[in-house]
Amino acid sequence: MILRKKVVGFSLLFFMLACTNRPFYDVYQSIENRQWHRHEKQVFQVHISENSTPYDVWVYLRHTSEYNFANLSFLSHETGPGLKNTSYKHELRLATSDGRWTGKGAGNLYENKFLLKENYIFPDTGTYIFEIEQNMQENPIRNVTDIGLKIVID
Repeated sequence: MILRKKVVGFSLLFFMLACTNRPFYDVYQSIENRQWHRHEKQVFQVHISENSTPYDVWVYLRHTSEYNFANLSFLSHETGPGLKNTSYKHELRLATSDGRWTGKGAGNLYENKFLLKENYIFPDTGTYIFEIEQNMQENPIRNVTDIGLKIVID
C-alpha cells in the first residue's frame, strides 16, 4: 500500500513537471555602464536541433528606477537557416499612466518581458541569431542594465 502511494505521488509529480514550460535557452547580456547606444545590438546565438517542437521566444529587459521613460521602443532582427532576414519594431510598456513601474521589482531593479514569438516552429535546424537594438529618440538611453532572450519549449 505504501509503495502504491509513492508510485502514484511520484507519477503525479512527474506529470505536473512534464506539463510546465521548460527554458531551452536563457541568456542575459549586461549593458555597459547602463548606457545602451543605438548602434550596440545585443546578439544571441541559438542552436536549434529540433524543428518540430513549438517554442515561445521572450525578450527580457532590466532597468533601474532612474530610467527616464515609460516605455522602450526596440527592433528585433532574426536570421537563420530557412529564414529570410527579418526586422520588426516593438514597444515594451514599462510604467503605468500614473508612473508606477510594471514588471517584477527587487529594490531599485525592475524586469519586464515581451513575447516575441508564440508557438513558433523554426523552419529548419541550425544556428539562429536574434539581435535586439534600442530604437528610442534619445541616444544612449540610460539606466538599462540587462537585455535577455529566453526560449521556452511550449
